[in-house]
Amino acid sequence: MSFAVAIDGPAASGKGTIARAVAAHFGFLHLDTGLLYRAVGRQMLDGVAPLKAAEMLTPDRLDDPSLRHADVAQAASKAAAIPEVRAALVDFQRAFARRDGGAVLDGRDIGTVICPDAEAKLFVIAAPEIRAHRRCAELRASGFDVTEAEVLDDLRARDERDMNRADAPLKPAEDALMLDTTEMSISDAVAKAVAVIEKLRGA
Repeated sequence: MSFAVAIDGPAASGKGTIARAVAAHFGFLHLDTGLLYRAVGRQMLDGVAPLKAAEMLTPDRLDDPSLRHADVAQAASKAAAIPEVRAALVDFQRAFARRDGGAVLDGRDIGTVICPDAEAKLFVIAAPEIRAHRRCAELRASGFDVTEAEVLDDLRARDERDMNRADAPLKPAEDALMLDTTEMSISDAVAKAVAVIEKLRGA
């Protein structure tokens, strides 16, 4: 039996952390769909054409640690704005969403495009400055020398591109629960997400 959970939101809003925790709580499989685009972006930086990179994508490429680099994130955002690239990755994501045993997918268009019939939909947001603080801490912990101002500029550029792209723009599904993590701890955000999903599963 399948049960799909769609968790969308902008970068560093907390959606990935919440998605992983939700998947672990329910024993569902988890897919960070942003990694698909980062893997395409990584290949773009190596000179591979975007569509070719998407069509030839294999699961092993999602384990590349360089996918977390800032330049790859920017390339991923650019790749995601290409309709042909998005189309090439849709089937992979939809098949994952309907695997037996339940699945959690986090990204930017899961509830609106990839899996509009998902049994549970969340849209996670947070103030830009808070998101920049979180992402900056992550990058510094990984050894990158960045400032919060630089990270904030990067996030705003990505938000602008993601929200205004012609194909599958970043926006909440009409029936998605809005979850603002600006002043929430991770444990509180996860608890709220779990409570919502448990209610839907019992409905």
